[in-house]
Amino acid sequence: MSVDVDECKTNMAAPTGEESAEKPGEDLSSPSSTNSPDTDMVSENSGELHDCVVDFLKTEVGNDVKSLRKVGDMLEKMREENKQLEEQVMMISSSVPLKVSAALSAAEEARCSVENLLQRERELSSTLQQHLQEAQPWMDRLGQTLGHVDTIERHLKYLQCLQHIEELSALVQQCLMTNSVWEAIRAVDSMAALDAQLQQSGCSHLKAFLSETLVFWHKIIKDRLASDFEEVLTLLQWPFISPPTQSLAPPANSQEISSQLELLATQLLALQTSYPSPLTLSPPLCLPIQIMLLPLSKRFRYHFTGNRQTNSLSKPEWYLTQVLMWMGNSSAFMDEKIQPILDRAGANINARVELCRGLLSLVQEKVASDAPRLLYDDSLFCHLVEEVLQFEKELRSSQLYPAALPGLLHLLVEDATLQKWLTVEKKMAVEKVDAILSAEGAWSSQYRDISDVDELKAPDCAETFMTLLLVITERYRSLPCPRAQLKFLELQRELIDDFRIRLTQVRTARKSHSGTWFSSLNFFLQLQQMAVSLGEEQVLGALGLMEVGRLASLEDSLFEGLLALLDRLRGDMMGRLLDAVMREIREKAKPYCQDRWLSLPSLCDQSIMSLSSSACPMMLCVRDRLLYLHQVLSLPLFQLAWQGLAERLDSFLYQEVILSNHFNEGGAAQLQFDMTRNLFPLFGHYCKRPENFFKHVKEACVILCLNVGSALLLRDLLRESEEERRGGGVEVNPSPQSALNELGVFRLAPCDVLILLNLRASWPGQ
Repeated sequence: MSVDVDECKTNMAAPTGEESAEKPGEDLSSPSSTNSPDTDMVSENSGELHDCVVDFLKTEVGNDVKSLRKVGDMLEKMREENKQLEEQVMMISSSVPLKVSAALSAAEEARCSVENLLQRERELSSTLQQHLQEAQPWMDRLGQTLGHVDTIERHLKYLQCLQHIEELSALVQQCLMTNSVWEAIRAVDSMAALDAQLQQSGCSHLKAFLSETLVFWHKIIKDRLASDFEEVLTLLQWPFISPPTQSLAPPANSQEISSQLELLATQLLALQTSYPSPLTLSPPLCLPIQIMLLPLSKRFRYHFTGNRQTNSLSKPEWYLTQVLMWMGNSSAFMDEKIQPILDRAGANINARVELCRGLLSLVQEKVASDAPRLLYDDSLFCHLVEEVLQFEKELRSSQLYPAALPGLLHLLVEDATLQKWLTVEKKMAVEKVDAILSAEGAWSSQYRDISDVDELKAPDCAETFMTLLLVITERYRSLPCPRAQLKFLELQRELIDDFRIRLTQVRTARKSHSGTWFSSLNFFLQLQQMAVSLGEEQVLGALGLMEVGRLASLEDSLFEGLLALLDRLRGDMMGRLLDAVMREIREKAKPYCQDRWLSLPSLCDQSIMSLSSSACPMMLCVRDRLLYLHQVLSLPLFQLAWQGLAERLDSFLYQEVILSNHFNEGGAAQLQFDMTRNLFPLFGHYCKRPENFFKHVKEACVILCLNVGSALLLRDLLRESEEERRGGGVEVNPSPQSALNELGVFRLAPCDVLILLNLRASWPGQ
């Protein structure tokens, strides 16, 4: 067995020369391998190859020495596999050149084919260039011919269009000569349609000729229809300069006149559709209304232009009132006569609004020319503004003029006019404020003797100032420009701030219990309410979202600082007032604070309980002060005053009377009687449950008046809870707070209740 193993080892370690020749690279670990070009690759893979061989031998041979006899078979098997691999490699190596040769042959054939195609392309290109050069003279001559044809065709179309215009013009003339107005209007419509088609044309002379022809015939037909239309209107007593009177019997030919009116109005409407509309923001008035406005326009210009006495800068109400009268006098005629004609003609037009729009254009022109001439005269300028505002109000309300259409207010928001308006408004407001404050009885109320009316207790100066602000608001509220409204809001803010400064001076100069001082306090509240209402004015209008946000923030900031100032001043004055009242109450309450609460008799020793004699001055003082404050303060301020007084009085009694004394059973009962039956009812006139405003005193009386057993249990519970809290132990059950809540004590803390229990003198064993 050992011989066989040694032989196998020898065969594995020393291969034959034949094997070495067939597999020269099999010994990867030989020194010669380090000199090959792939040294780096072999060195990297040698470790892996060695591991693979070792794993293979372990798998095939294992650790059993007896299985080494298999090595010869393995070697033979490996030789056969190696031989098969060599044969496959040789076979593949012999077949590759054949495929390469075939591919090269195919590539050569493709190259030859491409060269042939390129040669044919060059020949065809040369032939084509030769043909093009030969045909170029023909093409040039043909292009010239086509150009001449195109020119002739355009000239022909030009002449045809010109002939068509001449034919339409002749047709219009012939129709007018035969009194065929409808045919003439239709011919003009055709001419207008042709004019619209030629708008993109470059034939400027043709377009000018057509436009002039269209305007010429349009004017001829319009003048002819207008003359007839005016005659019919005259028969109907148009224009109505004065209020129309209802005749006893209609004229005999009223039906014929109405038919003629409708025919002419319908023809005028049809004629207007053929006339090019001017590029204006507002559509032009319909032709029947334009003709109806002619006599009114003539009268307006006669009376309110030039050197006529009626044309006075100081009397704008003359022409404004006159125009409103014309609108009112004509409204019935427009609704009854003209509107049905427009409806039957299919025109979406409101006859009354159209007439108002035409008359309004006259007024707009007049105001626009007069306003700049009045900028240096405050009185006349203010008068013009007032009249324009009144005219606008009447126009929208009485004449039902649509809000979407402009009136006269847009003329007042132009830069120069608006700035002058703001300046004059501020000047007159300041003068009015000076007159208000210097007037006799400025700080007294004209309603002081009527309590149901004078809830705010405002002085006359306050009423007048509020009216002034409201009048300013009414003047600018209808302005069409939000920016202009914001400027007026800023003006009102300045006026309120100026009045606030004046009130501050009055507050400093007057005593806190004077009538003027109370009036100024009431006025502060009114100013604050007015500032809030002005800050809520809807002046943003229809703006873009970004601009709305910016103007909204500006509007809020206008009154934010002022409201804070007014609130602080009102609070300061209220605090000073309550401090003064409390000083007086403290003085009256000194005997009550010094009562001997330990020595008072118990309930069983008294037949009936009565108010402590030492408490009478304090109670009378509280009652008188409440009545006086109710008389001099406005209702909202009085609500704040009595609630603030109750809060301060609650704290004072709790600190100075209860916590500063000890109480026996009788003293605690007397204290509870004084508070619940005497003090609390004084405030019961102003609320349903006054004890809710004296929570410290009320709950302290509950603790002091507990029976002895309940007081002992409560004290033990509170002490035990305090000890557990300090020691960090578990909280006792029930909790102190729940026990206090069952007694009706919610405001006082357990530590405060423990202090109150220690003030009781009636403990067992004492």
